Amino acid sequence: MFSINTIAPSARQHRVARGQILLQRGAEVGLVSYIETGRVALGILAEEVLEHQIGVLEGPCWLDASSVVLNLPCLVDAIADTEVIVRCVTLADFHNAIDNMPEPAQAVLKDVAMAHRRQTEFGISRLSKDAEARCAEWLLSHAHSVDKGQLAVELQQRKRSIAAQLGIAPETFSRVLRNLREQSLISGSGRVLNLLNPTRLRSLAGV
Repeated sequence: MFSINTIAPSARQHRVARGQILLQRGAEVGLVSYIETGRVALGILAEEVLEHQIGVLEGPCWLDASSVVLNLPCLVDAIADTEVIVRCVTLADFHNAIDNMPEPAQAVLKDVAMAHRRQTEFGISRLSKDAEARCAEWLLSHAHSVDKGQLAVELQQRKRSIAAQLGIAPETFSRVLRNLREQSLISGSGRVLNLLNPTRLRSLAGV
């Protein structure tokens, strides 16, 4: 991605003390922050304490540029894990820099931003949802249409790998699939799982 010197070379530095909040979930972003030096922790705050951490950023890098590219609120809270030196640019300057990029480059940038956002959403869901909800969400996100509008999922990875993505034990993943079959929500025991009741799965997944 373009550097801050390309967008706003005169943007001033300011220091942020360790423990200071830099971003809050759901908040509309007024400025886009560039971390020049220092480390920022990402996660979910509870009473100004990072209760659940899902990642760390170390400068130099942009802070949650994906949300700005997509014109969406930020998904996570960000707190300075060390003293941080930040430079900020306006939304107008940031979007103007994107608009001046060639269209193919803009398309790639938006695709990367969307992939990053989905990864962040998945990380948050792992913190707040139980094993059954995570599995239901994973099945829905990997489903494709088959005959007569039915949905199915082809397991292209080993169950152990899928379980690791979901943050659960392989035995737990197998148990959840068994429970979903017993509830007549899915069928199939090979590499293809049929989603018999997508509405109920969405309810379980909380989506």
